[in-house]
Amino acid sequence: MSKVCQLFSGSSGNSIFISCKETKILVDAGVSAKRICQALNDIGEDASRLSTIFVTHEHTDHISGLRVLASKYNIPVFADNAVIEKMRMENIINEKVNTFSTEKNMELCGCEILPFALSHDSVSCQGYRFNLSGGRSVGICTDTGYVTEAAKETLSGCDFVFLESNHETTMLQNGDYPYHLKQRILSDKGHLSNAASSEFAKELAMNGTTRFVLAHLSRDNNIPEIARQSAVSSLLEEGFEENRDYRLYISAPVNCERAISL
Repeated sequence: MSKVCQLFSGSSGNSIFISCKETKILVDAGVSAKRICQALNDIGEDASRLSTIFVTHEHTDHISGLRVLASKYNIPVFADNAVIEKMRMENIINEKVNTFSTEKNMELCGCEILPFALSHDSVSCQGYRFNLSGGRSVGICTDTGYVTEAAKETLSGCDFVFLESNHETTMLQNGDYPYHLKQRILSDKGHLSNAASSEFAKELAMNGTTRFVLAHLSRDNNIPEIARQSAVSSLLEEGFEENRDYRLYISAPVNCERAISL
């Protein structure tokens, strides 16, 4: 049986766990290694048994626990080559971390991994689709200012998608963030709004996605129920009803539920 769990979500740190049989994958390690180990333990998993870590990009909320976790348990790390170089240049990782550059199509531990380009203000940012050996597929599409063509193409037909729903635009525009930060978030290299996320969710559902996790919600510029209703309303426009045609989850900043079985 396969299972997935968003261990941490949001600007304070991000990490997603995916397992299928003996393959155990972590995507991002944006909080301390100690907290990640405890979060894995809470869902019955052991960090020492992780097969690999995939990194989306080099921002702190995605890599702060990477060096300690990877070096302690000798876990191979995969990322875009530009991200690896940036992390090495800034001493975020060292020679104790075994790094490998992601390729367009990869096969690892019985899974097919398809990286795809996103648009974010980092040296490079990519999402991933994991085609698991059990026949299920899991996609991760967060930290992007808009839905790229690569995301649309790669995630089409994916069973389960972690989808960024970062902010409600009016809350952000009327909130206390400084102007330059608002502009960054709203830009093509920022984060997906509820509206943009909901539109993509509708497209994904029309191509076969049946489970969604809304992720990377802003604590200051979003409310989980608003993000949920935005997605539900958009999907209903095409006749998709929650709990009949799809299931919808909202990631908390720190996971407080069991892993989701696929």
